[in-house]
Amino acid sequence: MSRRNALLAGALVGTLAAGILHFADADPVVTFVVAAGALAGLAWVISIATEAIGERFGPALTGLLQSTLGNLPELFIVLFALSAGEVVVAKTSIVGSLLANALLVLGLAIVAGAHVAGDGAMRFHRRLPNDTATLLLLAVFIIVMLGLSDTVGDRASEHQVAISSIGALCLLGVYGAWLWSYLRSDTAVEPAMQESAHGSLPFAPAIALLAAAGVAAAFVSDWFVDALDPAVEALGISKAFTGLVVVAIAGNAVENVVGITLAAKGQSDLAISIVKNSVAQIAVFVFPALVLLSLLLEHRLTFVLGPVYIGALLLTALAMWQITGDGEAVAFEGWALVALYIILAVLTWYE
Repeated sequence: MSRRNALLAGALVGTLAAGILHFADADPVVTFVVAAGALAGLAWVISIATEAIGERFGPALTGLLQSTLGNLPELFIVLFALSAGEVVVAKTSIVGSLLANALLVLGLAIVAGAHVAGDGAMRFHRRLPNDTATLLLLAVFIIVMLGLSDTVGDRASEHQVAISSIGALCLLGVYGAWLWSYLRSDTAVEPAMQESAHGSLPFAPAIALLAAAGVAAAFVSDWFVDALDPAVEALGISKAFTGLVVVAIAGNAVENVVGITLAAKGQSDLAISIVKNSVAQIAVFVFPALVLLSLLLEHRLTFVLGPVYIGALLLTALAMWQITGDGEAVAFEGWALVALYIILAVLTWYE
């Protein structure tokens, strides 16, 4: 059995196992762990299908496809968490996804890319890193302003939902304007990028696989959130740590693995495109889109975050720009990003 077929079979088995455990009212910890693994497997399936579809296009569109569809499990998790009233998990999941990609995944991708580079420096085009820093700082601006307003309790703090909704529309508008110009500039910079890491998969089967994995991710996300509360209580971990670390890593397995793998193969522009597109998309598309979608739910999502997460996001944006803004990075800079994520995870563990 090929590696691709083994991954597909593993994802199918994981999904079926999660469904059986859910409907059998099995131990919530077991269901939680199996569902998390199933989400990671489905993220891999989405990765395989997206990469096959993206073989026809340049690194910008391929990276965008990978990031967009790789964020599907995370999107479903947050929506189901909000529906279940798990607002803390929903917020920390979004922030955790952003930080995991911007620090942990980007850091490991830089380490892998620097390792295979002849002179020990991973090189890539500068536009996307700089654009991502700008978009992330725009999102952080709204988060900081609302956070300060909430802390001092001024008149504006009484209208957090309205301000968040208007801010979400602004972020989506800016993201759309950026995306249009970015995709128009797409070129096949590195021919090696167009080689699929999983072997050739025809276009039509890739579309079908993508649709099936997306539907399955929606079901597994529901089962995952349903087991979340009792599992967290049984394990004795905080909901903040669960959202920031566990859900973020499980829901973003595509970027966690594919970006690092591509960097290790020397496909630096595509690796950076996948990771950076995911960061930008979470900050100025997924987060604001969820803010607007939550208006249809009982529990509303806003851009109001705790001071720790506000500080972490601001420093992350600055660290990303400092390390990748010049179009190259060495291994110790990648390890520095990983260290930042570990420190934040440990802090969250003790909250």
